[in-house]
Amino acid sequence: MIDLSVIIVNYNVKEFLKNSIVSIQKASTGLETEIIVVDNASDDGSVEEIEQKFPHVKLIANNKNVGFGSANNQALKIAGGKFILLLNPDTIVKENTFHELIKFFKAHPEAGMAGCKVLNPDGTLQLACRRSFPGPWTSFTKVTGLSRLFPKSRLFARYNLTYLDENKTYEVDAISGSFMMLAKEVYEKVGGFDSQFFMYGEDLDLCYRIQLSDYKVYYVHSTEIIHYKGESTKRSNIDETKVFYDAMHLFVKKHLASSFLVESILRAAIVFRKLFTFINQRKLSIFSAVIDFLIFASALVIAEEVYKGERWLGFPEFVKPWIFILPALSQTLISSFAGVYKRNSLSVMRTIVALFFGFVFLTSSTFFLKQFAFSRAVVLISYAFSFTGMILWRFKLKLIFKIGVQTPFKRNSALIVGSGNYAQALIGNLKNHHTSFYHLAGYIGLSQKEVGNNIGGHTVLGSLENIRKVIADNKINTVIFSSDEISFDKMFSIVDACRGEGVDFMVAGSEHDYLVGKSAVTMLEKIPLLRVQYNITQAGNRITKNIFDFTVGLLFLIFVYPFVKIFYSFFAEKSDFYKFINQLPQVVLMRKSLVGPGENEYIDGLFLGKIGLTGFWFTEDLYKPDKEEEKKLNIYYARNQNVWLDIEILGKAFSKMFIR
Repeated sequence: MIDLSVIIVNYNVKEFLKNSIVSIQKASTGLETEIIVVDNASDDGSVEEIEQKFPHVKLIANNKNVGFGSANNQALKIAGGKFILLLNPDTIVKENTFHELIKFFKAHPEAGMAGCKVLNPDGTLQLACRRSFPGPWTSFTKVTGLSRLFPKSRLFARYNLTYLDENKTYEVDAISGSFMMLAKEVYEKVGGFDSQFFMYGEDLDLCYRIQLSDYKVYYVHSTEIIHYKGESTKRSNIDETKVFYDAMHLFVKKHLASSFLVESILRAAIVFRKLFTFINQRKLSIFSAVIDFLIFASALVIAEEVYKGERWLGFPEFVKPWIFILPALSQTLISSFAGVYKRNSLSVMRTIVALFFGFVFLTSSTFFLKQFAFSRAVVLISYAFSFTGMILWRFKLKLIFKIGVQTPFKRNSALIVGSGNYAQALIGNLKNHHTSFYHLAGYIGLSQKEVGNNIGGHTVLGSLENIRKVIADNKINTVIFSSDEISFDKMFSIVDACRGEGVDFMVAGSEHDYLVGKSAVTMLEKIPLLRVQYNITQAGNRITKNIFDFTVGLLFLIFVYPFVKIFYSFFAEKSDFYKFINQLPQVVLMRKSLVGPGENEYIDGLFLGKIGLTGFWFTEDLYKPDKEEEKKLNIYYARNQNVWLDIEILGKAFSKMFIR
């Protein structure tokens, strides 16, 4: 007889699913296990990939997304295992997980369902793996945030039970739908999921019905999985907040005798969560609009005071305060229509254009509203102050605080855990992958005796025993596990040991052609450069860059170049700053650029920009003369080039020149 049936419902998470199946296979040692995958009409090639790579998997391919519960029910009907595990595709299980849970069920015959410790990719506990049912008080504390504000309070933290020790086993109301194990006889008695729940809530409902059938639900701490939460919903157009709270409402209505109070709480939660999400996603654009409104209204007040005198006594009292509010509101609306208020960027050029059109609109409107045509001089003064204020605060946020800059450079300093042939092949793929940048700091060996070895130009910096110290000393932000060389048990130990280090742990696919991490899948196949969008090739970017180069280059040539030439005429050794200034005539003549690649303007037939006086190749310390790494830096620059990135690179370059 089959010991365990593992059921996975998949929707567009092919890479996560493949890693999950590999971990299931490793955890199935000594067990007769079957894997059933139900695909909910994925369009990412999941079905074809499973058929090709995992022919032993029982595959049910739906032609539409029938929801999580209904898809699980399809597999439950054909599951032949003595125990059944309902598992999310974006999970990795530990080698001992199945054995630990089966042992727990045999020792606790009253257990109807059990879940294990569920970890986030950074090693922290995923709170949904143990929780209470959403009754009136529990729902209220969850919606109002009291449960988060007082996580150790038995009174307020009942929903996620955060006052309980995560390293103990105990009975709970419900566990996470990402990992739910039950005996076949329990399923036959209780039945599967309620198809009324499309997504969310079906796990709570099943836990509730299991307890109504005189079984208990347990959280088991002795083993764990990693869950890359929410990967399927990222790839759908589902309103996650609405579906979640609708599911909570359905659960309460079905099991807890719906009341006006509970319904009001849940409906209010949907409204407030949507409002909060909207504000959070657009906080920069909302902030920008408010600041611009206040600047323009203040400019009108200042302009009135500046221009007021014997010839003009100021705005009459009957139009105040609307004479300040309405023009400011009009200018803000014009700026909005001009695309000034974007989610993640602050556009100076769009602001200038919007101010121009606002000026035209405001001055023109006085011809139709002559009773409000008080003073065009005030309008001119107001726009002068507004122009200065709106541009200056944007410059300050972009240049000093790096807010609103669309393409800040982030250097991913990575460690490879493993040092064998597989890890070396993985490094080769990472170095040849042009569209993402990883600086490979070195290897983590599987034993202490490997430390210090040089393998393919990279050093073994440490072993599994001191990996946390290596991460801290080398400022590592990405750890990549070579899954063919290290067990999942050891991966879990490392993740757990490195809690709080702010590291993204990624697992390489078995054919080292992809990585899965907490926020993204990185495909490592070689992508032709011409298939990728490059800012440097866009006409608008090139025109702006040429204007910027000529203007800044000319200013430096006039005001800095002569003095630097005279000063350095007394020194035999020329500094990096002198070398930069000495080439300015080439920039003004449009033969070179202030910022650009270091040597080659083209790579594989793709234009990367004119040769630059500086660039990432200068500002980012290369640990050795690595031409491959320099090439990737130049490609990154070409792909993300804009004038603000040029300014940022110039600032870093000058800092480096004078620090040396």
